[in-house]
Amino acid sequence: MLIFRQLFDAPSSTYTYLLGDSCSGEAVLIDPVFEQVRRDAALIHELRLKLLCTLDTHVHADHVTGAWLLKQRTGSQIAFSADSGASGADRLLKHGDKIAFGKRHAEVRATPGHTSGCLTYVIDDQSMAFTGDCLLIRGCGRTDFQQGDAHAMYRSVREQIFTLPAACLLYPGHDYRGLTATSVEEERGCNPRLGGDISVDDFSGYMKNMNLPHPRKIDVAVPANLKCGQPAADQAEAQDPRWANLTFTFGGIWEIQPQALEELADNAQVIDVREPGEFSGALGHIRGAQLIPLGELKRRAGEISRDKPVVAVCRSGARSAQAVVMLQQEGFKDLANLAGGMLRWRAEGCEVEGGRE
Repeated sequence: MLIFRQLFDAPSSTYTYLLGDSCSGEAVLIDPVFEQVRRDAALIHELRLKLLCTLDTHVHADHVTGAWLLKQRTGSQIAFSADSGASGADRLLKHGDKIAFGKRHAEVRATPGHTSGCLTYVIDDQSMAFTGDCLLIRGCGRTDFQQGDAHAMYRSVREQIFTLPAACLLYPGHDYRGLTATSVEEERGCNPRLGGDISVDDFSGYMKNMNLPHPRKIDVAVPANLKCGQPAADQAEAQDPRWANLTFTFGGIWEIQPQALEELADNAQVIDVREPGEFSGALGHIRGAQLIPLGELKRRAGEISRDKPVVAVCRSGARSAQAVVMLQQEGFKDLANLAGGMLRWRAEGCEVEGGRE
């Protein structure tokens, strides 16, 4: 079975796509975003996948790719078009190449026009295609910079995308209206720039007169993407917290495992957000924990010191995850949720006060 996830970066309106083979656990990631690498790595870890490769559809001008950072975190390879001009890729892709992940593969189709190195990735059964900025939902990428060529884009769409099966779902690199997917049949008939009986001259004239401003990040994004997203010294990835060995979840919460919390001893403050009856009940509580029930947390946040990291605890880790979000909103910085709550704390034999065997 194919594992598929569509992810979104709001500042750049960029879609990132995770494709995995459920049998082998192997996966590829299309168009990762630099600022979302932590999120993407967390999802790959939680789905128990091995990231083999990142696939960029082109050299982006509106965001920096996360390819280089993901290679550092996961050991994944970096793939770019051989015509992109990018340096540092592990694999330079050409039309007709296949990228395998488990028993599945993505076929590479060269679709220049937005840039000279644009690629579309087509799943092996031609049920899905990832068009980058070549074809958008009821639109297309611009052709007025970065080797843009309206005639080339027209041919790319008509010959490489519109020739796919009518039911093939198309997933773009961006959408600015919240739309998520379209199909070959829809775009053939309804795309106002490229569908129906529109000629190459019609399309070229349309694109020549769009008069769009250049992307705001172009001066940073293009040079960085020509190096596969390797950051300059002053553009380094935000550092992970160093006060403990923490894990970032796809839900956006930092978690700490029971053994790691035990090792912190008195260097963190534990806030137990259960009800009083639970705090003194069968599961007991962590030595030195401060009881502030979740319903009182916002009102009593001033009782929590900002000079030490805070670990939120509950029975299973659900309420305490909410507590972490609430404390973030109150301006606390060094925060973590106890993974699995008191249930896991007890199961791993960590010390408790009170409770029953």
